[in-house]
Amino acid sequence: MSNPFVRIVEPLDPKQPLKKFFNLSKLEDARYARLPFSIRVLLEAAIRNCDEFLVKKEDVENILNWKVVQHQNVEVPFKPARVILQDFTGVPAVVDFAAMRDAVKKLGGDPEKINPICPADLVIDHSIQVDFNRRSDSLQKNQDLEFERNKERFEFLKWGSQAFKNMRIIPPGSGIIHQVNLEYLARVVMDQDGYYYPDSVVGTDSHTTMIDGLGVLGWGVGGIEAEAVMLGQPISMVLPEVVGYKLLGNPQPLVTSTDIVLTITKHLRQVGVVGKFVEFFGPGVAQLSIADRATIANMCPEYGATAAYFPVDDISIGYLTQTGRDKETVMYTKKYLEAVGMLRDFKNSSQDPDFTQVVELDLHTVVPCCSGPKRPQDKVAVSDMKKDFETCLGAKQGFKGFQIAPDRHNSKVKFNFEGSDFELAHGSVVIAAITSCTNTSNPSVMLGAGLLAKKAVEAGLTVKPYIKTSLSPGSGVVTYYLRESGVMSYLSQLGFDVVGYGCMTCIGNSGPLPESVVEAITQGDLVAVGVLSGNRNFEGRVHPNTRANYLASPPLVIAYAIAGTVRIDFEKEPLGVNASGKKIFLKDIWPTRNEIQAVERQFVIPGMFKEVYQKIETVNKSWNALDAPSDKLYTWNPKSTYIKSPPFFDGLTLALQTPKTIENAYVLLSFGDSVTTDHISPAGNIARNSPAARYLTSRGLTPREFNSYGSRRGNDAVMARGTFANIRLVNKFIDKQGPQTVHFPSGETLDVFDAAERYKQAGHPLIVLAGKEYGAGSSRDWAAKGPFLLGVKAVLAESYERIHRSNLVGMGVIPLQYLPGEDAGTLGLTGRERYTIIIPEKLKPQMNVQIKLDTGKTFQAIMRFDTDVELTYFHNGGILNYMIRKMAS
Repeated sequence: MSNPFVRIVEPLDPKQPLKKFFNLSKLEDARYARLPFSIRVLLEAAIRNCDEFLVKKEDVENILNWKVVQHQNVEVPFKPARVILQDFTGVPAVVDFAAMRDAVKKLGGDPEKINPICPADLVIDHSIQVDFNRRSDSLQKNQDLEFERNKERFEFLKWGSQAFKNMRIIPPGSGIIHQVNLEYLARVVMDQDGYYYPDSVVGTDSHTTMIDGLGVLGWGVGGIEAEAVMLGQPISMVLPEVVGYKLLGNPQPLVTSTDIVLTITKHLRQVGVVGKFVEFFGPGVAQLSIADRATIANMCPEYGATAAYFPVDDISIGYLTQTGRDKETVMYTKKYLEAVGMLRDFKNSSQDPDFTQVVELDLHTVVPCCSGPKRPQDKVAVSDMKKDFETCLGAKQGFKGFQIAPDRHNSKVKFNFEGSDFELAHGSVVIAAITSCTNTSNPSVMLGAGLLAKKAVEAGLTVKPYIKTSLSPGSGVVTYYLRESGVMSYLSQLGFDVVGYGCMTCIGNSGPLPESVVEAITQGDLVAVGVLSGNRNFEGRVHPNTRANYLASPPLVIAYAIAGTVRIDFEKEPLGVNASGKKIFLKDIWPTRNEIQAVERQFVIPGMFKEVYQKIETVNKSWNALDAPSDKLYTWNPKSTYIKSPPFFDGLTLALQTPKTIENAYVLLSFGDSVTTDHISPAGNIARNSPAARYLTSRGLTPREFNSYGSRRGNDAVMARGTFANIRLVNKFIDKQGPQTVHFPSGETLDVFDAAERYKQAGHPLIVLAGKEYGAGSSRDWAAKGPFLLGVKAVLAESYERIHRSNLVGMGVIPLQYLPGEDAGTLGLTGRERYTIIIPEKLKPQMNVQIKLDTGKTFQAIMRFDTDVELTYFHNGGILNYMIRKMAS
């Protein structure tokens, strides 16, 4: 059917009649001008894609009527302009696409119908580790090891880039996905198929929200949901509330964008923005660069919102020019946004739209800060760090406690490193990493770190040699301007050599610590510290031996590396003493905002961006040399331990199966609050005593060849064994941390995978019990696929992280939620009962279902299928099964 809104289509420029757009101002509806700018993007997409099938006029009316409808839990479809993937989540997506082609062929369909319809970019940035550091050839050695470990995965991805249409792959060594998106891939306004329309994106990484800082509406989705979008399906979402976040004032001279985002993260966690959009406005926004806005938008998942949107303004347009975008494209971008009322002037309050609620922050009140020791929302002022850490040492085990006995607070352990004697104590820094697109995309903090390093070296300060220092820029542009501005050599002198272009330490690819350091930490049971300029510091994520991890700006990362401990008050205690015996304080070497801005104006120029990005797809010689097969159907190698055809579609038929009641299920695991996807599907190294290690050993691999869980996401046999394998897992059935559970029929304590296998062999279904925020953290499809393969049929939790709940739905695992005011404690659940979950024949969104226990107790829970589309997926056994049936029939 033709689009009912074709009447508002017109050329943007009469001189180019074939380049058209939907002119929303021609709607002549007063409600449009009052909509938040983020909702205007949803509206335009609905109007442009309205076909009265996937997108209906009723959906358009609901979005236009946002002010009323926002509170009514109304579902609307959204077709993003494009999809972006990183390799950890991208490999399983391409594996699924390859397996779906096989399944469609088996069902008698055309396998080449399985192709991205929506443009997709895959950036390889998650595979490189910090194996080498503090040496001039660290970058080359780490990249060589990356290819040695991942050659098979990379060949598979190269096959995918050739076999599938509409999929572009950015090779390893190019940078971090979100920084490459910001500096290169983002269009702001799309010019495609004869139409201009707002750029928008969903990505298989929760920090996709970083692009919101440029005015491109984007957020993270599960890999499973992204695959459906790539196949032309709209996202089905509940029309969100929009919290207006008003920024006022100017930041103080010593404050960085990192300090601002950590302050906002804590503030919005307190406000409560889960499932909502946050849209920034107010005169303070005009004081922030695009890099500053991107830093704030990047940490959106840490404050829990779906998106953190900065509408496009003249500073956004200027950024497109600064980063080398085509002049004519920039001109049409601005012209289009003006025509549809989407160009913002933050100093003009008459443009302020309606919001669900408004909260404010005066930027002048922000102080230098870090976050930790275990969560990104736990902000600590730098002036309070020493006191806060010492309080955490003795506090009860938890997010802000390590429960170290008071008589051990000042324990020290001597050790030898490379022929010299040192000692470690609680609070000693052993990892200092300038990492993550959160900060490396921001020239002000990166040049600030470089200038601080210069002053530190000139003052005679050094970093102890056992501290694992590293610099992993988010793109080659960063290295370019650090080198051109003359600060790179000073960073290197302090140990911050470039070690790779990728996420690295931020996602747990921190590599090994020196053996003598690990022995000292273990001997003294020390709370050693990692300091990183990242966005996540959940326990067990950064490194198994750093129990405390603090997020900090790049200059502070260097400061704490020089100090060697977080037990320092920078205002009263010196960073160190130079060869002349002079005490050097942090204030003596901290660069001023004016110093940083002068260097940035001189050295961050368009030519750098053009030079780096014009050769981004061809510059990696190792990638160019890879030999990938050219067949349209992938030839699976049964000997491969990286790429394996998944069992998700085994036995799939065109006919639907009726959902059945889950009878007498055992509880595999019982959790408290804030169980993250890091706990469910770890991304770090594969422990030598784990089920995954035993499997790989049985396939003839040595521990040196295990690589990381993230790198093996294309092999379901490894990932199923890695599910719930985090060494910091806290299971209520076990009296200590670790990846184990009780197998109730035998009473034995087993590794989680081994227990699940026993249940599966006996034909027993499984469920998981959890508290609040189940599935918080990075978007990982294996956090849903893994439990599915273990035989988990349902999860019963107090609340869910948005992406993880949708991933469970996508795999056909039922997300159940306790009724308001109820939880395991109020219901008296121990987890040792057996659970029968009654699934009625007729289902509706968010209906209550009855749960019966073998003790005779009965209670109800909410079945968190939030939309009719999600129920359709469930009836099909998951979203991919639905797509296969659709393509095959």
